[in-house]
Amino acid sequence: MGFEKSSRPNSPVRDREDSKGSLQLIFNTFIFPKQYKRKMAYDTKLADRIREYLVKFPNLKVEEKKMFGGLAFMVNGKMCVNVSGENLMCRFDPKLTQDIAKKRGYMPVIMKGREYEGYCYVELIGFKNNKDFEFWVELCLSFNDKAKSSKK
Repeated sequence: MGFEKSSRPNSPVRDREDSKGSLQLIFNTFIFPKQYKRKMAYDTKLADRIREYLVKFPNLKVEEKKMFGGLAFMVNGKMCVNVSGENLMCRFDPKLTQDIAKKRGYMPVIMKGREYEGYCYVELIGFKNNKDFEFWVELCLSFNDKAKSSKK
């Protein structure tokens, strides 16, 4: 059983000479499409950067949990900041949204067609330097005391 060129222009099926790669592509695309499309769940270097920053505050109880397809940093039992892919996912006071939305790298969090108030993603360009990185983590920490714990 060989693989023929497909008559469909964007078909993943390839010539037989490339069958080893094609089989993997077909397998990944049609049998396990989510795994194939998914990159690393989260940027481990960014997670290390957050850990190194949070360790400066010995009075904080910090836990790490895998959630939202990334790594959440729970501070004093509440979700504070996440690493989602290569982005930060921040939890902040929703009253600050208009000001924060003007910051470089800001993106609203939209899940199931709904924008989540008090949450945003921040692209690398928005936290590449230490001053910006510290701004975002401090923003999350400053809201943490006021934030409600999630239901358990």
